[in-house]
Amino acid sequence: MAMWRAAARQLVDRALGARVAHTSAVSKKIVGVFYKAGEYADKNPNFVGCVEGALGIRNWLESQGHRYIVTDDKEGPNSELEKHIEDMHVLITTPFHPAYVTAERIKKAKNLELLLTAGIGSDHIDLPAAAAAGLTVAEVTGSNTVSVAEDELLRILILVRNFLPGYQQVVQGEWNVAGIAHRAYDLEGKTVGTVGAGRIGRLLLQRLKPFNCNLLYHDRLQIDPELEKEIGAKFEEDLDAMLPKCDVVVINTPLTEKTRGMFNKERIAKMKKGVIVVNNARGAIMDTQAVADACSSGHIAGYGGDVWFPQPAPKDHPWRYMPNHAMTPHISGTTIDAQLRYAEGVRDMLDRYFKGEDFPAQNYIVKEGQLASQYQ
Repeated sequence: MAMWRAAARQLVDRALGARVAHTSAVSKKIVGVFYKAGEYADKNPNFVGCVEGALGIRNWLESQGHRYIVTDDKEGPNSELEKHIEDMHVLITTPFHPAYVTAERIKKAKNLELLLTAGIGSDHIDLPAAAAAGLTVAEVTGSNTVSVAEDELLRILILVRNFLPGYQQVVQGEWNVAGIAHRAYDLEGKTVGTVGAGRIGRLLLQRLKPFNCNLLYHDRLQIDPELEKEIGAKFEEDLDAMLPKCDVVVINTPLTEKTRGMFNKERIAKMKKGVIVVNNARGAIMDTQAVADACSSGHIAGYGGDVWFPQPAPKDHPWRYMPNHAMTPHISGTTIDAQLRYAEGVRDMLDRYFKGEDFPAQNYIVKEGQLASQYQ
């Protein structure tokens, strides 16, 4: 904790110190959309990913003459975000409380130049429309990959070991070992397949190796042979051939037009009966009702994740009420550690933007009208 307090102090010091050698000649209007912390805002000095924390960059931006508006009010024609769309230059959004940047909003945003994602995953933006409008879209690549991979491993274990009914028994004053044990298993020896083996997928495979699982992965690209051998994972070119082999399926692919609704009723039927599914990628990759139906029938023995569509999830979303789920709000990538990383990444890209410098190449999602390869 002391290390991260020091990191937070360093972030603030950089913001306040010396007024920064470079001062932008032109004042920019920057809008940030984050979740509101409310009563939790003061619980942790490193809690920078919320409205109240504002990524820890307010003083730095305002010291250079820029305007910085931060809100959680993002939906509808009368929202706070909508009031600023026409004249903002930069919009900072986050996957955890996404401001859906539609083609209509892009058309209204006459001054908009830059869309930044505080985190990873920019599918809440109409990327073709952004490209057509000549906008730059970038995210803080790698900022929360460890956070998400750790959370995926957690959810796998929670579901495989049938942990949640046991917890609920304790809270409710009950004690029924059989009610838990009849569907609790070891992870060792099970076949785990990840759909997508990018940064998060590879980290998950590495963390699963000590559990002595049979590891499979499907991706458009095969990972480095040496790393593949080190992890002990096998490449599966055909997704539909991999799915029936898996006791656990983890979704680690970005949301694109190709992957939207990828796991529909027909594809879910190809999975092994009693499969565990974990999805921390994007909710819209799944057919919402098909997942709920498969959990109700027992074809999916447990479904866990933190991503929904839309977000925040409405109170009547069927995933809230389906059996054997381990769902939470979208939290896996917004640990305090991740917040400090993506706050620093946003600050760095804003600094480069003011100076007219390029961003790190891996951060670009749209540049000069071209979409990054994973979104094509």
